[in-house]
Amino acid sequence: MQELTNLATESGQPAYRGQQVLDAIYRQKIERLDQVSTLPLEYRARLAEEGWQVGLPVIGRKFVSSDGTVRYLIELSDGETVETVWMPEGDGGENGDGSDAGDEIEGGSAHVSWRRATICVSSQVGCAVNCKFCFTALLGVKRNLEAGEIVGQILAVLRDQGVQPPLQRVNIVFMGMGEPFLNYDNFMKSVRLLVQGVGIPESRMTVSTAGIVPRIHDFGKEALRPKLAISLNGSNDALRSEVMPLNRKWNLEALLNAAREFPLRTRERLTFEYVLLAGVNDAPEQAREVVELVRGIRAKVNLIALNAGSELPYRTPEEERVLAFQRILVAAGIPAFVRRPRGRDIFAACGQLKRTVEA
Repeated sequence: MQELTNLATESGQPAYRGQQVLDAIYRQKIERLDQVSTLPLEYRARLAEEGWQVGLPVIGRKFVSSDGTVRYLIELSDGETVETVWMPEGDGGENGDGSDAGDEIEGGSAHVSWRRATICVSSQVGCAVNCKFCFTALLGVKRNLEAGEIVGQILAVLRDQGVQPPLQRVNIVFMGMGEPFLNYDNFMKSVRLLVQGVGIPESRMTVSTAGIVPRIHDFGKEALRPKLAISLNGSNDALRSEVMPLNRKWNLEALLNAAREFPLRTRERLTFEYVLLAGVNDAPEQAREVVELVRGIRAKVNLIALNAGSELPYRTPEEERVLAFQRILVAAGIPAFVRRPRGRDIFAACGQLKRTVEA
């Protein structure tokens, strides 16, 4: 916002012109600056002469799942691509997190067939974290996304779906390609743009980190921030290091100390995400280890049965194994939810994003 204000004042325009440009781009979703009818014609002409453009990402390909999920292949200005996922009714990831995004609501809308929807957005082209159960890790990392590219994915999806937040309930999860906390400044800038420009409150956003411990501490100090989810995926250091090499840099002790120190808001719960890999981390004794790890933290656990593929060395556990794991957590007083897979048939489910160009 300050950058748009500065642009206006440096051109001899009143400061409020910056807000007008912000509203036009992020709420009205204009594609060209000459469409900003609230700006004087001479200022629009000057912006054009100076080469200013909106520069929204383009939807290159679109894949629709049998369950209504849509995977978008988004083309960036330099030719790189990322994936963004639209999930009508979400996948249950917000359940029990203590926010309005996790509260169930009754009824639908006169105009849409869903009560609420979730957009899963990418923060990097590829990913450097190298989790062994994730397709995105196979890509490596190409570059960070700019804040405008992060928000631009969301605007492109909202326009394609004909959705107008905050009038319609849309949740944002920064759980697509990339590790948001390795692109921290652009990620936080995108959050502020979403709140101030698009009108999506922070309480309807969640960011997932693989465990970048210094940034968890930084994130807790932010005046405006989404909810926090931490990928756990291993019940002890040896197991977690096997599936998440990042654990060798910030082990479970460091990670859980950061989680215990994280300043939660009223009613808010921290989320731990646990991807279940058949015969690797899904045994009852490992569930009991998870209980001990998270004991005393105001948290809940999301269980995710692996979305498998031929390029990964792991298998999806049987449903009974998943439910048995959940029962152990719940019996110990830890809220635990099984995330339902969305868009597996189009490679859109959790951990499957790899810029696939076919369904």
